[in-house]
Amino acid sequence: MKRMGVACCCVLVLVFLAAPLLAQQAPSNPTSPEVPQAVVDRLNQLEQKVTAAQLSADNAWMLVSAALVLMMTGPGLTLFYGGLVRQKNVLAIMMQSFALMALITVMWALVGYSLCFGGDGHFIGNLHMALLRGVGAAPNPDYAGTIPQSTFMIYQLMFAIITPALITGATAERMKFSGTVLFMALWFLIVYAPMAHMVWGKGGLLNAAAGGRYPTLDFAG
Repeated sequence: MKRMGVACCCVLVLVFLAAPLLAQQAPSNPTSPEVPQAVVDRLNQLEQKVTAAQLSADNAWMLVSAALVLMMTGPGLTLFYGGLVRQKNVLAIMMQSFALMALITVMWALVGYSLCFGGDGHFIGNLHMALLRGVGAAPNPDYAGTIPQSTFMIYQLMFAIITPALITGATAERMKFSGTVLFMALWFLIVYAPMAHMVWGKGGLLNAAAGGRYPTLDFAG
């Protein structure tokens, strides 16, 4: 029994000593076979088609969302505020909503979009994209890298339109049409554009995620 135990111990010692040598002499993993170039080209084409489909879906959804917000302004607020005023002022409040839609759209194209999303200042943008200069089919990686910048511009325009329209509920039957238009134009330039840039714009004071100073959570836009 002693001899058998000694023999077992010797065998175990030899196994432990030989294991590292066997591991070093083990053949390396065989190289993976080369993939044919035709397969690589097909995979690249498939990846491009998937990316294009994703971009198209993102673009379509953003346009649908913009249309829904526009419907909230046009038929929605117009009819809602029209039901809150006296019968003789229904047409006036409806025309205010549609007139402000036209006014803000023109101001947005002239300087509004650039003041909100141009540059990287803390308080307000610049005039680099005034008259929608450079806003086209190419995405803007600072804001929306999977949709055309023109789509992003239209989507943000809907919020710029509906905000003054909401304020008309406070001025209904209290201000003349000319005074409402003048007030909304000044309010858009002095209040909305700086706040939109500070919250949503690159480098905005309240947009720490894009280079700003203070982090904020926007539960509305």
